Amino acid sequence: MLVDWPLEQLREYRPERDEPADFDDFWKTTLDEARAASVPAVFDPYDAGLATVDVFDVTFSGFAGQPVRGWFIVPRGASGPLPCVVEYLGYGNGRGWPHEWLHWSAAGYANFVMDTRGQGSNGSLVGATADPDPSGGPQTPGFMTRGVTDPATYYYRRVFTDAVRAVETVREHPLVDPARVVVNGASQGGGITLAVSGLVSGLACVMPDVPFLCHYRRATEITDAYPYQELVAYCRTHREQVDKVFNTLRYFDGVNFAARATAPALFSVALMDEICPPSTVFAAYNHYAGEKEISIWPFNGHEGGAGYQRVAQIRHLAKLLAG
Repeated sequence: MLVDWPLEQLREYRPERDEPADFDDFWKTTLDEARAASVPAVFDPYDAGLATVDVFDVTFSGFAGQPVRGWFIVPRGASGPLPCVVEYLGYGNGRGWPHEWLHWSAAGYANFVMDTRGQGSNGSLVGATADPDPSGGPQTPGFMTRGVTDPATYYYRRVFTDAVRAVETVREHPLVDPARVVVNGASQGGGITLAVSGLVSGLACVMPDVPFLCHYRRATEITDAYPYQELVAYCRTHREQVDKVFNTLRYFDGVNFAARATAPALFSVALMDEICPPSTVFAAYNHYAGEKEISIWPFNGHEGGAGYQRVAQIRHLAKLLAG
């Protein structure tokens, strides 16, 4: 069933943003510290047994210089410079295996698949990156409440920093055209994509698909679905910490990143999505400051457009990046 407001109301929904005064300073300091601690990325050739692509097993410096893994996949024998799609992953997923990521190279692009620290052990795509956790505090099982009482220790501070550093890493690779880097992801990957849209300049396109990590307060109030329920469970247990939790989340809200974005964007939303309710997606979309369009899937849940959306993305980039 439809889980939120009628589409006409969603199109107009532009809530007041809840943003801390030091939002930009917080992120500038975080990213400057990560860059200062970085070491050169390593692109090791990897034999994936695939005839049409060249694959590299990548280790690059993410948050605080910590090592993050990824796959770099390019059409076999490409001489570049190529457009590059940086892919961020859904909740619980790791980078998986190269053969699971062939659509962008088949379309003629370089593709960088960033592992998500600490994830990739829930029976889906396997991960290869640890998350050194500095918070040491209690958390609800999952990742949403890891270090959530302080912006400095929150899990997504590390993940969003990794994601920015992934873009900076591929822009330095000789096979990549740094002016034609695209960021893309679904669900958690869509939320990470929005964060990068507000933290990195000069992106060629931003493609957040049914994005998670947006408009947290409303999300926790209108859905019983996980992962937002991790926050509800934490606040239900730690009643005295509710204000601290939502203060932290102001630094990580896709709505606030969207307001800083400048690249053209192709969003998607599903009107029967209980996991990322449509009003939370439209809150980010309606605040998005760059050129934008949105695919609306009226009868779909969190799967959104799935293969249909991928077709739309491929055609969208073909027009945008032509020449």
